[in-house]
Amino acid sequence: MADSGNNKSQVHEELWLEEEFMKDEQRERLIDKIAKENTQLKEEIQRLEAKLQESTINSQIKEDIPETEMKFTSLENPENDSQFLNVSCSFQVSSQVLYELQKGQALITFEKEEVAQNVIRMGKHHVQIEDVDVEVMAKPVPLNSGVRFQVHVEVSKVKINVTEIPDELPEDQMRDKLELSFSKSRNGGGEVLCVQYDKQSRSAVITFLEPGVADKILKKKEYPLCINQNCYRVIVSPYIETDLKNFQAFSGISRRTVLLTGMEDLQMMDEEILEDLVNIYFQRETNGGGEVEVVKCSLGQACIAYFEE
Repeated sequence: MADSGNNKSQVHEELWLEEEFMKDEQRERLIDKIAKENTQLKEEIQRLEAKLQESTINSQIKEDIPETEMKFTSLENPENDSQFLNVSCSFQVSSQVLYELQKGQALITFEKEEVAQNVIRMGKHHVQIEDVDVEVMAKPVPLNSGVRFQVHVEVSKVKINVTEIPDELPEDQMRDKLELSFSKSRNGGGEVLCVQYDKQSRSAVITFLEPGVADKILKKKEYPLCINQNCYRVIVSPYIETDLKNFQAFSGISRRTVLLTGMEDLQMMDEEILEDLVNIYFQRETNGGGEVEVVKCSLGQACIAYFEE
Protein backbone atom coordinates (compact mmCIF):
# COMPACT_ATOMS: atom_id res chain seq x y z
CA MET A 1 0.00 0.00 0.00
CA ALA A 2 2.89 2.30 0.80
CA ASP A 3 4.43 1.62 -2.61
CA SER A 4 1.09 2.36 -4.27
CA GLY A 5 0.88 5.70 -2.45
CA ASN A 6 4.40 6.59 -3.44
CA ASN A 7 3.67 5.77 -7.07
CA LYS A 8 0.61 8.00 -7.08
CA SER A 9 2.59 10.81 -5.51
CA GLN A 10 5.31 10.41 -8.11
CA VAL A 11 2.75 10.43 -10.92
CA HIS A 12 1.15 13.58 -9.55
CA GLU A 13 4.55 15.22 -9.28
CA GLU A 14 5.42 14.31 -12.86
CA LEU A 15 2.09 15.61 -14.08
CA TRP A 16 2.62 18.84 -12.15
CA LEU A 17 6.11 19.24 -13.59
CA GLU A 18 4.78 18.58 -17.07
CA GLU A 19 2.06 21.18 -16.60
CA GLU A 20 4.56 23.69 -15.27
CA PHE A 21 6.84 23.00 -18.23
CA MET A 22 3.95 23.56 -20.61
CA LYS A 23 3.05 26.75 -18.80
CA ASP A 24 6.65 27.93 -19.09
CA GLU A 25 6.58 27.23 -22.82
CA GLN A 26 3.30 29.14 -23.15
CA ARG A 27 4.76 32.04 -21.19
CA GLU A 28 7.84 32.10 -23.42
CA ARG A 29 5.72 31.99 -26.56
CA LEU A 30 3.53 34.77 -25.16
CA ILE A 31 6.58 36.85 -24.23
CA ASP A 32 8.05 36.33 -27.71
CA LYS A 33 4.76 37.36 -29.27
CA ILE A 34 4.55 40.49 -27.12
CA ALA A 35 8.18 41.34 -27.89
CA LYS A 36 7.55 41.02 -31.63
CA GLU A 37 4.42 43.18 -31.37
CA ASN A 38 6.38 45.80 -29.40
CA THR A 39 9.08 45.82 -32.07
CA GLN A 40 6.47 46.24 -34.80
CA LEU A 41 4.80 49.04 -32.85
CA LYS A 42 8.13 50.84 -32.37
CA GLU A 43 8.86 50.57 -36.08
CA GLU A 44 5.38 51.89 -36.90
CA ILE A 45 5.84 54.80 -34.48
CA GLN A 46 9.21 55.66 -36.02
CA ARG A 47 7.70 55.50 -39.50
CA LEU A 48 4.80 57.78 -38.52
CA GLU A 49 7.15 60.24 -36.76
CA ALA A 50 9.34 60.42 -39.86
CA LYS A 51 6.28 60.98 -42.04
CA LEU A 52 4.99 63.69 -39.70
CA GLN A 53 8.36 65.44 -39.67
CA GLU A 54 8.53 65.33 -43.46
CA SER A 55 5.01 66.72 -43.70
CA THR A 56 5.87 69.52 -41.27
CA ILE A 57 8.97 70.47 -43.23
CA ASN A 58 7.04 70.51 -46.50
CA SER A 59 4.27 72.65 -45.01
CA GLN A 60 6.63 75.31 -43.72
CA ILE A 61 6.96 78.50 -45.75
CA LYS A 62 10.50 78.80 -46.99
CA GLU A 63 11.56 82.39 -47.39
CA ASP A 64 14.99 83.44 -48.52
CA ILE A 65 15.85 86.73 -46.85
CA PRO A 66 18.31 88.59 -49.04
CA GLU A 67 21.46 89.88 -47.43
CA THR A 68 21.90 93.63 -47.40
CA GLU A 69 25.31 95.17 -47.06
CA MET A 70 25.44 97.61 -44.16
CA LYS A 71 27.95 100.40 -43.63
CA PHE A 72 28.96 102.17 -40.43
CA THR A 73 27.70 105.76 -40.53
CA SER A 74 28.11 107.49 -37.18
CA LEU A 75 28.78 107.18 -33.46
CA GLU A 76 27.12 109.17 -30.70
CA ASN A 77 26.70 109.11 -26.95
CA PRO A 78 23.12 108.28 -25.89
CA GLU A 79 21.30 111.08 -24.10
CA ASN A 80 19.55 108.60 -21.80
CA ASP A 81 18.68 104.91 -21.45
CA SER A 82 15.47 105.33 -23.46
CA GLN A 83 17.49 105.25 -26.67
CA PHE A 84 18.29 101.61 -25.95
CA LEU A 85 14.61 100.83 -25.33
CA ASN A 86 13.27 102.31 -28.56
CA VAL A 87 13.32 101.14 -32.15
CA SER A 88 14.91 103.96 -34.13
CA CYS A 89 15.23 104.59 -37.84
CA SER A 90 15.82 107.54 -40.13
CA PHE A 91 14.97 108.35 -43.73
CA GLN A 92 16.50 110.73 -46.21
CA VAL A 93 13.69 112.33 -48.22
CA SER A 94 14.19 114.29 -51.42
CA SER A 95 11.31 115.84 -53.30
CA GLN A 96 10.77 115.17 -56.98
CA VAL A 97 11.41 118.17 -59.20
CA LEU A 98 8.76 118.69 -61.86
CA TYR A 99 9.19 120.08 -65.34
CA GLU A 100 6.29 120.80 -67.68
CA LEU A 101 7.24 119.57 -71.12
CA GLN A 102 5.39 121.69 -73.69
CA LYS A 103 4.03 120.57 -77.06
CA GLY A 104 6.78 120.29 -79.65
CA GLN A 105 9.48 119.60 -77.05
CA ALA A 106 11.47 116.52 -76.13
CA LEU A 107 13.83 115.35 -73.40
CA ILE A 108 16.84 113.21 -74.24
CA THR A 109 19.07 111.61 -71.61
CA PHE A 110 22.59 110.48 -72.49
CA GLU A 111 24.68 107.90 -70.68
CA LYS A 112 27.59 110.34 -70.29
CA GLU A 113 27.42 113.87 -68.94
CA GLU A 114 30.07 115.20 -71.33
CA VAL A 115 28.01 114.11 -74.35
CA ALA A 116 24.94 115.99 -73.08
CA GLN A 117 26.99 119.12 -72.40
CA ASN A 118 28.54 118.93 -75.88
CA VAL A 119 25.08 118.67 -77.48
CA ILE A 120 24.02 121.78 -75.52
CA ARG A 121 27.16 123.70 -76.55
CA MET A 122 26.47 122.98 -80.21
CA GLY A 123 23.01 124.50 -79.80
CA LYS A 124 21.39 123.98 -83.22
CA HIS A 125 20.94 120.50 -84.68
CA HIS A 126 19.41 119.61 -88.04
CA VAL A 127 17.48 116.37 -87.68
CA GLN A 128 16.18 114.61 -90.79
CA ILE A 129 12.58 113.62 -90.09
CA GLU A 130 10.65 112.01 -92.97
CA ASP A 131 12.65 113.87 -95.64
CA VAL A 132 12.20 117.14 -93.78
CA ASP A 133 15.15 119.01 -92.28
CA VAL A 134 13.97 120.08 -88.82
CA GLU A 135 16.08 122.58 -86.88
CA VAL A 136 16.14 121.53 -83.23
CA MET A 137 17.58 123.61 -80.40
CA ALA A 138 19.36 121.85 -77.52
CA LYS A 139 19.16 123.59 -74.14
CA PRO A 140 19.67 122.77 -70.46
CA VAL A 141 16.48 121.72 -68.69
CA PRO A 142 15.31 124.71 -66.58
CA LEU A 143 14.38 122.86 -63.40
CA ASN A 144 12.73 124.36 -60.34
CA SER A 145 14.15 124.06 -56.85
CA GLY A 146 13.51 121.03 -54.64
CA VAL A 147 13.83 120.16 -50.97
CA ARG A 148 15.53 117.42 -49.01
CA PHE A 149 15.29 116.55 -45.32
CA GLN A 150 15.75 113.75 -42.82
CA VAL A 151 12.90 112.09 -40.95
CA HIS A 152 13.87 110.42 -37.67
CA VAL A 153 11.36 107.94 -36.25
CA GLU A 154 11.40 106.32 -32.81
CA VAL A 155 8.97 103.60 -31.78
CA SER A 156 8.82 103.33 -27.99
CA LYS A 157 9.17 99.95 -26.28
CA VAL A 158 7.65 101.19 -23.01
CA LYS A 159 4.87 103.55 -24.18
CA ILE A 160 1.60 102.95 -26.01
CA ASN A 161 -1.18 105.14 -27.38
CA VAL A 162 -4.72 104.50 -26.20
CA THR A 163 -7.69 105.94 -28.11
CA GLU A 164 -11.50 105.75 -28.10
CA ILE A 165 -11.59 106.03 -24.30
CA PRO A 166 -15.23 106.40 -23.16
CA ASP A 167 -16.14 109.74 -21.61
CA GLU A 168 -17.57 108.22 -18.44
CA LEU A 169 -15.46 109.65 -15.60
CA PRO A 170 -13.85 112.91 -14.50
CA GLU A 171 -10.29 113.38 -15.70
CA ASP A 172 -8.52 112.37 -12.47
CA GLN A 173 -10.69 109.30 -11.97
CA MET A 174 -10.22 108.19 -15.57
CA ARG A 175 -6.46 108.54 -15.21
CA ASP A 176 -6.55 106.30 -12.14
CA LYS A 177 -8.87 103.85 -13.89
CA LEU A 178 -6.49 103.59 -16.85
CA GLU A 179 -3.52 102.99 -14.58
CA LEU A 180 -5.40 100.29 -12.69
CA SER A 181 -6.69 98.59 -15.83
CA PHE A 182 -3.35 98.51 -17.64
CA SER A 183 -1.62 97.18 -14.53
CA LYS A 184 -3.57 93.91 -14.63
CA SER A 185 -1.27 91.07 -15.62
CA ARG A 186 -4.16 88.78 -16.61
CA ASN A 187 -4.88 91.14 -19.51
CA GLY A 188 -1.21 91.34 -20.49
CA GLY A 189 -0.55 94.54 -18.55
CA GLY A 190 2.21 95.44 -16.13
CA GLU A 191 3.32 98.08 -13.68
CA VAL A 192 2.44 101.54 -15.02
CA LEU A 193 4.94 104.35 -14.58
CA CYS A 194 2.65 107.20 -15.64
CA VAL A 195 -0.54 108.02 -17.54
CA GLN A 196 -0.99 111.09 -19.75
CA TYR A 197 -4.72 111.41 -20.34
CA ASP A 198 -6.41 113.95 -22.64
CA LYS A 199 -10.13 114.07 -21.93
CA GLN A 200 -10.92 116.23 -24.96
CA SER A 201 -9.41 113.83 -27.51
CA ARG A 202 -10.40 110.77 -25.44
CA SER A 203 -6.86 109.47 -25.72
CA ALA A 204 -3.94 108.67 -23.44
CA VAL A 205 -0.28 107.70 -23.43
CA ILE A 206 0.55 104.87 -21.03
CA THR A 207 4.18 104.43 -19.93
CA PHE A 208 5.15 101.10 -18.40
CA LEU A 209 8.00 100.51 -16.00
CA GLU A 210 9.37 97.46 -17.78
CA PRO A 211 10.01 96.97 -21.51
CA GLY A 212 8.12 94.10 -23.10
CA VAL A 213 4.73 94.91 -21.57
CA ALA A 214 3.88 97.29 -24.40
CA ASP A 215 4.70 94.62 -27.00
CA LYS A 216 2.35 92.11 -25.37
CA ILE A 217 -0.53 94.58 -25.26
CA LEU A 218 0.00 95.78 -28.83
CA LYS A 219 -0.40 92.24 -30.18
CA LYS A 220 -4.14 92.45 -29.41
CA LYS A 221 -4.83 95.98 -30.81
CA GLU A 222 -7.70 96.27 -28.31
CA TYR A 223 -7.71 96.29 -24.53
CA PRO A 224 -10.59 95.83 -22.06
CA LEU A 225 -11.48 98.84 -19.90
CA CYS A 226 -14.21 98.19 -17.32
CA ILE A 227 -16.04 101.19 -15.84
CA ASN A 228 -19.09 100.98 -13.58
CA GLN A 229 -19.92 97.39 -14.55
CA ASN A 230 -19.59 98.24 -18.25
CA CYS A 231 -16.68 96.80 -20.23
CA TYR A 232 -15.36 98.80 -23.17
CA ARG A 233 -12.73 97.96 -25.79
CA VAL A 234 -10.20 100.75 -26.20
CA ILE A 235 -7.79 100.88 -29.14
CA VAL A 236 -4.06 100.50 -28.47
CA SER A 237 -1.32 101.45 -30.93
CA PRO A 238 2.46 102.04 -30.89
CA TYR A 239 3.77 105.31 -29.52
CA ILE A 240 5.78 106.88 -32.34
CA GLU A 241 7.82 110.08 -32.24
CA THR A 242 8.95 111.73 -35.47
CA ASP A 243 11.48 114.49 -35.89
CA LEU A 244 12.28 116.52 -39.01
CA LYS A 245 15.94 117.48 -39.39
CA ASN A 246 18.35 119.03 -41.89
CA PHE A 247 15.71 120.67 -44.07
CA GLN A 248 17.42 122.04 -47.18
CA ALA A 249 16.31 123.62 -50.43
CA PHE A 250 18.36 122.89 -53.53
CA SER A 251 18.43 124.11 -57.10
CA GLY A 252 17.72 121.27 -59.49
CA ILE A 253 20.06 120.65 -62.40
CA SER A 254 20.23 117.72 -64.80
CA ARG A 255 23.62 117.32 -66.47
CA ARG A 256 22.80 114.28 -68.61
CA THR A 257 19.34 115.33 -69.82
CA VAL A 258 18.87 117.87 -72.61
CA LEU A 259 15.77 119.84 -73.62
CA LEU A 260 15.04 119.81 -77.36
CA THR A 261 12.72 122.45 -78.85
CA GLY A 262 11.55 123.35 -82.35
CA MET A 263 9.27 120.41 -83.17
CA GLU A 264 5.94 122.25 -82.91
CA ASP A 265 5.08 121.53 -86.56
CA LEU A 266 5.29 117.76 -86.02
CA GLN A 267 2.21 117.43 -83.82
CA MET A 268 0.47 115.06 -86.24
CA MET A 269 3.40 112.64 -86.21
CA ASP A 270 3.52 109.47 -84.12
CA GLU A 271 5.53 110.19 -80.97
CA GLU A 272 7.22 106.79 -80.90
CA ILE A 273 8.48 107.15 -84.48
CA LEU A 274 9.79 110.64 -83.73
CA GLU A 275 11.55 109.39 -80.59
CA ASP A 276 13.30 106.69 -82.64
CA LEU A 277 14.46 109.21 -85.26
CA VAL A 278 15.76 111.63 -82.61
CA ASN A 279 17.51 108.73 -80.88
CA ILE A 280 19.21 107.64 -84.11
CA TYR A 281 20.42 111.18 -84.86
CA PHE A 282 21.91 111.82 -81.43
CA GLN A 283 23.50 108.36 -81.20
CA ARG A 284 25.96 109.39 -83.92
CA GLU A 285 29.25 110.88 -82.79
CA THR A 286 29.44 112.86 -86.04
CA ASN A 287 26.41 114.80 -84.82
CA GLY A 288 28.10 115.47 -81.47
CA GLY A 289 26.11 112.76 -79.74
CA GLY A 290 26.74 109.44 -78.01
CA GLU A 291 24.96 106.60 -76.25
CA VAL A 292 21.34 107.55 -75.47
CA GLU A 293 19.41 106.18 -72.50
CA VAL A 294 15.94 107.48 -73.28
CA VAL A 295 14.04 109.97 -75.45
CA LYS A 296 10.61 111.32 -74.53
CA CYS A 297 8.63 113.59 -76.86
CA SER A 298 5.52 115.67 -76.22
CA LEU A 299 3.59 116.43 -79.40
CA GLY A 300 -0.17 116.27 -78.85
CA GLN A 301 -0.30 117.84 -75.40
CA ALA A 302 1.90 119.09 -72.60
CA CYS A 303 3.03 116.56 -69.99
CA ILE A 304 4.89 116.49 -66.69
CA ALA A 305 8.44 115.17 -66.41
CA TYR A 306 9.77 114.12 -63.01
CA PHE A 307 13.37 114.51 -61.90
CA GLU A 308 14.85 113.20 -58.68
CA GLU A 309 18.24 112.77 -57.05
